Amino acid sequence: MKILSYNVNGIRAALNKDLINWLKSEDPDIICIQETKAQNGQFDTKLFEESGYYHFWLDAVKKGYSGVGILSKQKPNHVEYGLGNSKYDVEGRNLRLDFNDFSIMSVYVPSGTMGGPRQNYKMEFIYDFHDYLLNLRKQIPNLIISGDYNICHKPIDINHPERHKKTSGFLPEEREWFDKFVESGFIDTFREFNSEPEQYSWWSYRAGARAKNLGWRIDYHMITKELKSRLKNAGILQNVFHSDHCPVFIEIE
Repeated sequence: MKILSYNVNGIRAALNKDLINWLKSEDPDIICIQETKAQNGQFDTKLFEESGYYHFWLDAVKKGYSGVGILSKQKPNHVEYGLGNSKYDVEGRNLRLDFNDFSIMSVYVPSGTMGGPRQNYKMEFIYDFHDYLLNLRKQIPNLIISGDYNICHKPIDINHPERHKKTSGFLPEEREWFDKFVESGFIDTFREFNSEPEQYSWWSYRAGARAKNLGWRIDYHMITKELKSRLKNAGILQNVFHSDHCPVFIEIE
């Protein structure tokens, strides 16, 4: 089973950049999408149905903002919209599909780049989200949490880490949270297969950052340790260009 995660930075813009034909050629079993920036009825979902996918979406109340989705070739047993906390669910931050022997989520962690209240909101979200996962794991041990975490965990995950120590996305308190997340039994799938530097999934649109590969690795497939034996591969598709992010993938047995 091939699973992708992709922050498309606007589903309508990505569709205009031939997202559907790329999706058909890549042919994942599941794709988790973040930052749809669209409400129900603002894009043609039949395109996904014609490509062989069931599709599920959680929009933000605010128009043109946030939002997540999941496309799946297999029909899920259950769809969970949001975290059950209106503080986060109004921003369309998390969507979960439950299947027979695993559950998968598309999560879009707040960015915090505006600082102040938004950084506080981000910190509240990641700790509340972690608590949600720990509780959920008691009922569903096989969890895949895919999406844009808006955090670089380690210096290897960001260009020139010495320049970003006071930047949201690489703050000490964010990285400390990520340490605790991993210590509680969640695995960074990409680093199970690749320990090389300069492996990024997001680049600023400014100053030719992508051409220079001045990027950040902020898109992850995190899995519970119970799934480790079924993990067969993980990687980054850096040569896909519908967004300022690129897709990341895993293969699960």
